[in-house]
Amino acid sequence: MRQAPSDPATPSAAAPSATVSRPATPRAAVPPAAASRADVGDSAASRTLRSDARDNHDRILTAAREVFAAEGLDVPMREIARRAGVGPATLYRHFPTKEDLAGAAFADQLQVCRQIVDEGLATPDPWLGFCLVIEELFDVHARDRGFTAAFLSRFPRAFDFTTARDSALTSIAELARRAKATGHLRPDFVVDDLVMVLMANNGIHATSPAARVAASRRFAALAIQAFRATPQPSPLPPAARLPLHPVV
Repeated sequence: MRQAPSDPATPSAAAPSATVSRPATPRAAVPPAAASRADVGDSAASRTLRSDARDNHDRILTAAREVFAAEGLDVPMREIARRAGVGPATLYRHFPTKEDLAGAAFADQLQVCRQIVDEGLATPDPWLGFCLVIEELFDVHARDRGFTAAFLSRFPRAFDFTTARDSALTSIAELARRAKATGHLRPDFVVDDLVMVLMANNGIHATSPAARVAASRRFAALAIQAFRATPQPSPLPPAARLPLHPVV
């Protein structure tokens, strides 16, 4: 018996599909160890870049503090970049304007002073801590050579100097209280006495930065002897020859 022809509009269930599906090409699997090595490599490269950026940042700030202290705030940014050993583009990437750079240098110097005071407070012997604060602050100010005054004059609203100063003086007052309790600091000492000798230290004029630092060290030793409750003469640091300026 002949079978009836199938309806052309209705494909047979057994008819093959017009679309030929091809098996997907498997991707090469990345061994876990290789992926891990790649991640470690990327992480190490990232750390290196961050370390290089920090190093550049620190070199720029160091050069800026030295240049501003020695030559004032009018030194060109390119000169600061040259002394820091970086390109101008690197400097401007970290500090877009001179105010940004000067402000960062000033903030860094304030942080150094804050660390000195904190170190004095942490010293087990309050009197030794008090002496450390005087010696170290005198040294910082001797190397400053007018940078602080110039910065505050040029950019008076760039930094909240009053708050930082008052906080440091409050800590120094606490250190002085402890030093008095040991019997080594004279009982009539007040924080304004330290402010006064710091101002005098800033007024030292010398023929060279080294002579200014040397004179400041001797002055610090004299101030410490003056603040002692009981005089105990001890050898002073070497004297520095200073030019005699007329006092008006």
